[in-house]
Amino acid sequence: MNVIYPLAVPKGRKLRCEVCEAPAERMCTACTVTYYCGVVHQRADWGSIHEKICQLLIPLRTTMPFYNSEEERQHGLQQLQQRQKHLIEFCYTVAQKYIFEGKYEEAVPAALHSLRFRMNMHGLSSVELVPAYLLLSEASLGLGRIIQAEEYLSQAQWTVLKSTDCSHATHSLLHRNLGLLYMAKENYEEARYHLANDIYFASSAFGTEDVRTSGGYFQLANVFQTLNKLDVADTLYTKVADIWHKYLNNHYQTLLQSRLQQIDLLGKQVENDTGLDEAQEAEAIQILTSILNFQEVTSNKAPGKTVFVLKTLAMLHFLMMNYSKAEEYALKAFNLAREQLSVQEQDDIEELLNLVSAEESHPP
Repeated sequence: MNVIYPLAVPKGRKLRCEVCEAPAERMCTACTVTYYCGVVHQRADWGSIHEKICQLLIPLRTTMPFYNSEEERQHGLQQLQQRQKHLIEFCYTVAQKYIFEGKYEEAVPAALHSLRFRMNMHGLSSVELVPAYLLLSEASLGLGRIIQAEEYLSQAQWTVLKSTDCSHATHSLLHRNLGLLYMAKENYEEARYHLANDIYFASSAFGTEDVRTSGGYFQLANVFQTLNKLDVADTLYTKVADIWHKYLNNHYQTLLQSRLQQIDLLGKQVENDTGLDEAQEAEAIQILTSILNFQEVTSNKAPGKTVFVLKTLAMLHFLMMNYSKAEEYALKAFNLAREQLSVQEQDDIEELLNLVSAEESHPP
């Protein structure tokens, strides 16, 4: 982390902490455009997001240079807007990834950055602010701060109600977070209502079999598991695993076909790719690992379900080029399949295991 020192506040200028908006006493000496109330919030922001975006903030928070023509000025404004768009999405993705990894404290500063950039670009009442409010609500729930989560959710709800062009995807996110809130409050009837709405809006936006819809099914399964309705939970978890398996298997099969040709059209070796951003990869790991834990406890009489999730996790980590984890899951799947499943199923998993082992032995 960069060296920090007390800030000499310019006369007449009110500076606010990046994290809590209290009067600032410190400055980041690397960018000199970011301020903090004290060392605790500076370190929290640095560890969460600031280290990644420190230098990107300078052109956004300094006076625009003098331009010789209106054309140059418009070009400069367009570049600033592109930087803001990039930072909105980047900070949002980083905060999402932290949440899926259970790192709720780290998620808060990144989500706050995304919210402020959205406010600067879209105004204080735009529906574009809603995803950031929902991230802050989810992080607050993870930290056990239910009242604060409710405040963020209320702001998100009010913004959606005032909007005339709110997308199905945003409605889905809102209902999912309301479902999570009511789960935390142990009001499972309300949780089920909102999660059913989440699935409806996500299905309208993306389709019933899309990985972006699977999160609603997963959270609804968690409700039924909590209520000890394990058969219903198992049905929903199985559907989620099917969605992720189909998605990852499509990428896996495409990769296998490409590697049969050894090279792509540019003459370069084909690299693994999940087609997901870092937050979606973290979500996939969280969801599939949770389902695996459930299946290992409840599916002693149906080991095929456990093998299926293990294989899906192996494909995910293989496509992420995390070969040690991929081999771990593939080996578990193969050993269990060898004891319980058909020869064809064993062969499919052995093919994946051999491919993973080869990659781990001879990385590109």
